[in-house]
Amino acid sequence: MKLNQIHQLFLKCSSVSTDTRKITKGSMFFALKGANFNGNTFAHKALENGANYAVIDEVQNPSDARFIVVDNVLETLQALANFHRTYLGLPIIALTGSNGKTTTKELIYAVLKPYFNTAATVGNLNNHIGVPLTLLSMTTATQIGIVEMGANHAKEIALLCEIAQPNIGYITNFGKAHLEGFGSEEGVVKAKSELYDYLKANSGLIILNSEDPKQIAQVGAYTHTYTFSETLETAVNVKLKATQPFLSLALKNTTLNTNLVGIYNVHNCAAALAIGTYYKLTPLQLKKGIEAYVPVNNRSQIITQNSNEILLDAYNANPSSMEVALENFKGIQKSQKLAILGDMFELGSTSAKEHLAVVNRAIATKDCVFYFVGSHFFEHKTDHPKLQFFKTFDELQLHLEQSKISNTSILIKGSRGMALERVLELI
Repeated sequence: MKLNQIHQLFLKCSSVSTDTRKITKGSMFFALKGANFNGNTFAHKALENGANYAVIDEVQNPSDARFIVVDNVLETLQALANFHRTYLGLPIIALTGSNGKTTTKELIYAVLKPYFNTAATVGNLNNHIGVPLTLLSMTTATQIGIVEMGANHAKEIALLCEIAQPNIGYITNFGKAHLEGFGSEEGVVKAKSELYDYLKANSGLIILNSEDPKQIAQVGAYTHTYTFSETLETAVNVKLKATQPFLSLALKNTTLNTNLVGIYNVHNCAAALAIGTYYKLTPLQLKKGIEAYVPVNNRSQIITQNSNEILLDAYNANPSSMEVALENFKGIQKSQKLAILGDMFELGSTSAKEHLAVVNRAIATKDCVFYFVGSHFFEHKTDHPKLQFFKTFDELQLHLEQSKISNTSILIKGSRGMALERVLELI
């Protein structure tokens, strides 16, 4: 079956699904394969559960017209998403970066959605499967699409750009993330800049942080940019007014009181404000969007629990995000402070060096106790009155169950695999 024919069937479906446990009635099921699963074996179940069609690449029952047999299900999903994106012809805003992608995406969405029919990546569905699913969730009623792009190896952003064909793009930053896949910090810069490469080749608009020399170097002589800054004269000027307890920003003569903590979120807000300004929203309209956003999903959440104030930033961690989180936590004025830090993953050969750097930073930090959790940090266990090391989460759990923490500011941060949000149940 040709791609345009599959698209015509897709338009008659309610949605796209890849998991028979979450089938919605009238959807189109894509039988994806993985290292430990084969969606083809669940194709019949998908139809039984209410899917209109099942896209498969292993023939099971060719006499059933509800089966759409293709050469490769994943490639068909990606091609269909690209076909649908072209069919809709709407502007697509793409963003990537080492840190802050999802928060920035949510801020952009919060700014635009009151005034435009806007669709955005749900959660962090930002890879070679998630991006197609995001595009296929958009309809003819959608006016602006926001697509988050994640990557852990070279050429991945390039592939996602070919699928999504963004008109506008923003890179949050270049940091020490996924070094195992990228090989080095230089590899990170090159891989993330594949978004800029696509935009340059297709006359797209680059949203540019004019205070970031790495960004400026990658943009080079390309002039189709829309800039923001705190100190320079640019298209949008956003100034920091206050940091405690939440960030307060100034845009022209308008004060924006956010629900965000951490000075690292200033640029995330500024990027969203720049995009909103580009779309002709007024400062008061932008204020409404920024102030409506409340972080969730373990990202820079402030939680008051018993007598403790908890900064939960446990969705993910890498050396760059760990550094800015600790720098922000250092500025919190509280007599008792505790940082619970979990292992950082996907750092390859740099892992030992980067974990040791965090431990050394902790030793040099005054007025804060540190709990390090995980085997990577445990390799650098040292006797210090402010530092405690737990090789596993179970060891930390036992300690917390036997301890009483009160009247304390607590930072919780670690890679997703550490699932440190479980600490909330123990304090």
